[in-house]
Amino acid sequence: MITSYTVRIMTAAKNFNPHSKQHLTILSLTQPVTFQASRQYLTFLTFLTLLTFLTSLTVPVFAQNTDGRFSEAEIIMKRANGFRGIWYMNQPSNDEYVYKYSGGLAVYPANHRPFAIYARQVDKTFFCFGGTDDANSTLMHNVSYFDHRTGKVANPLTILDKKTTDAHDNPVISIDDNGYIWIFSTSHGITRPSYIHKSKKPFDIADFERIHATEIVDGKPQSFTNFSYFQVYPVKGKGFIALFTKYNKAGQRVIGYNTTADGVHWNEWKVLAHIEEGHYQISTERNGKVGVAFDFHPKGKGLNYRTNLHYLETSDFGKTWQNIGGETAQLPLTSAQNLATVHDYASEKRNCYLLDITFDTDNKPAILVVVSKGYEAGPANGPRKWTLYRPDQYGWQHHIVTTSDNNYDMGSVYHVSKNSWRVVGPAVDGPQAYNPGGEVAMWRSDDGGRQWALERQLTRNSPMNHSYVRKPVNAQDGFYAIWADGHGRKPSESFLYFSNAVGDVYRLPRHGDAPMLAPQPVK
Repeated sequence: MITSYTVRIMTAAKNFNPHSKQHLTILSLTQPVTFQASRQYLTFLTFLTLLTFLTSLTVPVFAQNTDGRFSEAEIIMKRANGFRGIWYMNQPSNDEYVYKYSGGLAVYPANHRPFAIYARQVDKTFFCFGGTDDANSTLMHNVSYFDHRTGKVANPLTILDKKTTDAHDNPVISIDDNGYIWIFSTSHGITRPSYIHKSKKPFDIADFERIHATEIVDGKPQSFTNFSYFQVYPVKGKGFIALFTKYNKAGQRVIGYNTTADGVHWNEWKVLAHIEEGHYQISTERNGKVGVAFDFHPKGKGLNYRTNLHYLETSDFGKTWQNIGGETAQLPLTSAQNLATVHDYASEKRNCYLLDITFDTDNKPAILVVVSKGYEAGPANGPRKWTLYRPDQYGWQHHIVTTSDNNYDMGSVYHVSKNSWRVVGPAVDGPQAYNPGGEVAMWRSDDGGRQWALERQLTRNSPMNHSYVRKPVNAQDGFYAIWADGHGRKPSESFLYFSNAVGDVYRLPRHGDAPMLAPQPVK
C-alpha cells in the first residue's frame, strides 16, 4: 500500500485519448480506498505522473484554460474547411452558473475591433474570427469573406495556430488604401507574442505574408510583437491608427495608441489614460475622426470592478485629443475626475461594461454600455441595463434600450438614419439563463435614441446561447451582424451566424471543402 489515501485506477486510463471529448473525474479522497495496480500498467513513477495528469483534468481536455501559458504561434496558411468557432471560459464561479463568463466567443471581446469590414470595390464583407478544431483544443486565426453578389462565403483560410484556447487572443482585421487585407493577431497580456500578416494581393485571402513590424521605444526601433485588445483603423492618405493596451509591471492595463504610415514602421506608443488600476477601451472611426470610450478599475477593488464612462476624440491622427465639448486633454489622464468623464458610476457603486461605439452622419458619438450592480453572474446583480449615451447641446444624455441577465451580453449599435437607431444583441433570455448571451433581437428608436421598442426577435428556441453580436465596418444590408453560439455552462461546439438588415439569420457551415460555401438559413 503506497498511501493511506489510495485510489483504484482503471486500466482504461492507460488508453485515455487526450484528443477526444472524454474526460476523467477526480475521485473523492474523503474516504480511504484501496490502491490496486498491476506492474504491467503502473510503477511508482508512473503513478505520480498519472496522478498529476488526473489532477489537471478537472474539466474536459478540450475545455482547459490556457490563459497564462507561453506559446509561439504556428503559421498554417491552409484552408480551414469550415467555420468552427472557439469555445472559451473565464474564471470558474463555483455556483450554478459555473463560470464568470463563457460560451462561443469567436468574435470576442468587445474591445477587439473590427472583426468585419465591407469593401465596396469588390462588394464583399471580409471578416476574421477565432476558430478551432473539432476538439476545441487550440485557437486558429481564420479569415473569410461574404460575397454580396452570390450570397456565399469563402471557405476560411487559417493563417496561424495561436497555440492557446484563450479567446482574448482573437484576431482583428483591417484593409488599407490599396485594398490589402491586414490581420493583427493579438495577445492576452505579455506571455504570448503578437503577429501581423498582410495579404499578398488586394482584396484576396488566398495567401498572406508575415510583417516583421517595429515600434519606437525610448527613441529606438524595436520589434513590435506584443499588443492586447487591438483596435485598428486605416485613415485615408495617412496610414493606420491603432488603440490598444499594454500591461505595466504591476499587471495593470494601460490604454494608449500608436500610428504608422505603412503598417510596418510604427511610431512611439502614447498613453491615453492610466487611472488607478487601469482600463478597458472601445473605439470607432469615421472620415478620419476617431472616438474612444473607456472605464477604469478603482484602486484596491480588483479587475472585476470596472466603473465610470469617459470619452475622448481626435481628428488629427492622434496629435491632440478633445472631450465632447472641444476641450483639449493633457495626456495621459491620471484622475477619475477629468474632462473626459461622461458618467460617474463609481459614486453610484455600479459596474459599467463597454459594448459598442459609433458615429452618426454628423460625426457625433453614440456609446452603448451595460450597467449592473456587480460582476457575479445571477439575478442578484440585475437587471443589467443596456444604456445608450449621446451628446446634445446640454451635454451627455442617456436612455435605457433594454435589460438582460448577464454583464457580458454584448451587442452593437447602428445609426439607421437621422433620428433612427438600432441595437442588435442577445438581450432576450436564452437557454442558459444568467450566462452570457441569449436569443438575438433588434431594438429600434425613431426619436434619436430616447424611446426604444423591440423590432424583431432573430433567434428562438436555441439549444445554446448566442453571444457577442458584432457590427461590420460600413455594414451592408446583406451581412449586417456576425456572432457565435455556445453553451453557457459547459464546453460545446460553437457555430458562427450572420444576419441581414431585416433580421433573417444564417448559420455558417461547420464543415465543407469547397472554395465557396452556402450559408444555411435558420428558421
